[in-house]
Amino acid sequence: MNYANIDKSDRLKRVADVLAQSGELSTLDIIKKANVCAVNSIVSELRQNGYDITCQRRGEKWFYKLEKA
Repeated sequence: MNYANIDKSDRLKRVADVLAQSGELSTLDIIKKANVCAVNSIVSELRQNGYDITCQRRGEKWFYKLEKA
């Protein structure tokens, strides 16, 4: 998989910052707070950059939590 380096990606930095400040967030929360799309892909890229992010489905919503950077 190709992925962006967080040092060169404002998009990844925004999502990492939002997760670091907010704890657990839904997909829609991340979209609104970080002004991004395709949250699942961004989370995958962050994981490739060494971030430990958990994901849990509750009903129809997905929730993401940064465990450690």
